[in-house]
Amino acid sequence: MENSALQHQETAVSQDSHAESLENASVAEDNDLIRTAAKVTRDLNAPQAKIYWPDFLASILVGYGALFAAIVFSSVIGAVIAGIVAILALYRAGSFIHELTHVRRNTLPGFHFAWNALFGVPMLIPSFMYEGVHSIHHRTKKYGTIEDPEYLPLALMKPWTVPLFVVVASLAPIALLFRYAVLTPLSFIIPPLRTLVVERYSGLIINPEFRRKPPEGDLKRQWLTCEIAASIWSIALLTMVWTSIIPLRAFLIFLAVMSGSVVLNQIRTLVAHLWENDGKQMTVTQQYMDSVNVPPPATLPALWAPVGLRYHGLHHLLPGLPYHALGQAHRRIKKAMPDNANYEHSNHRHLSKLVIQLMRSSAGQKS
Repeated sequence: MENSALQHQETAVSQDSHAESLENASVAEDNDLIRTAAKVTRDLNAPQAKIYWPDFLASILVGYGALFAAIVFSSVIGAVIAGIVAILALYRAGSFIHELTHVRRNTLPGFHFAWNALFGVPMLIPSFMYEGVHSIHHRTKKYGTIEDPEYLPLALMKPWTVPLFVVVASLAPIALLFRYAVLTPLSFIIPPLRTLVVERYSGLIINPEFRRKPPEGDLKRQWLTCEIAASIWSIALLTMVWTSIIPLRAFLIFLAVMSGSVVLNQIRTLVAHLWENDGKQMTVTQQYMDSVNVPPPATLPALWAPVGLRYHGLHHLLPGLPYHALGQAHRRIKKAMPDNANYEHSNHRHLSKLVIQLMRSSAGQKS
């Protein structure tokens, strides 16, 4: 009993200490960290097409190949194994949506179109649902506030919020089918519904208070093209299932793989940040320390945080760095900064410890 109480006290002290360190981070520290990071990574900013294309295409081929195998295998064990491979590969392919929002199109000609054609539209997650939304998460004055579409203070919320956060994600395939097969066509003829669809159902967000603004310029054209394509595909898919052209079993496996990929990403999102900000504006150092790196020697993050997502804290320092440069950038910055620098505070070792820390923090809130 005493050990439990002592452990709880130590956890509370640790959390208070971390909160205090965030509060006391100075502008000078912000500048030193950013200056050093930018200086030692200046030559790493160019995305390499020879890395992007093979990585994405291989992920697509393995993902859809494994999905097909899961559908045709008569063995339950074989189908399950193929399904897991499909989830991991398609999750990796889908993670390139994060790169699309940060890499200029003219540096990777055709990649944006290929991603939407091969993954975004077929999996009902076209890139417009992230473009124009994710960039807000990187604005210094928006991060962690009520205006941030990708932030919830999960560590400060009710204990049931964390499991609910994951469970809701499992229903995403059904929600996406309804959004594109039903709401999209109806919204084009019912203006109030269109406003609702644009504001509430057109972004990969976790903040329920966020309302998206209508698209403008090139994004509006790209949005409509992808949305119409996704609507046609979803209606065709449901029609083929209804008329038995696609067997119900195959359709359910497809939904299960989609759901698995989304749930895996949601779990990864749980540990992308510490989620300890209560809505106040944060300095760059505070934002970095609220974000998470899971660098080597850990190996599993290559599966659950692919395409550079294991360096999410570093990404918030240098959002323009392509995913394939983050590992080298991390090593350079680590070498350039002193051992007790703020850069070390965002480096963690295990997914499980981060989830446990988040659960303990939320458990400390009144239910």
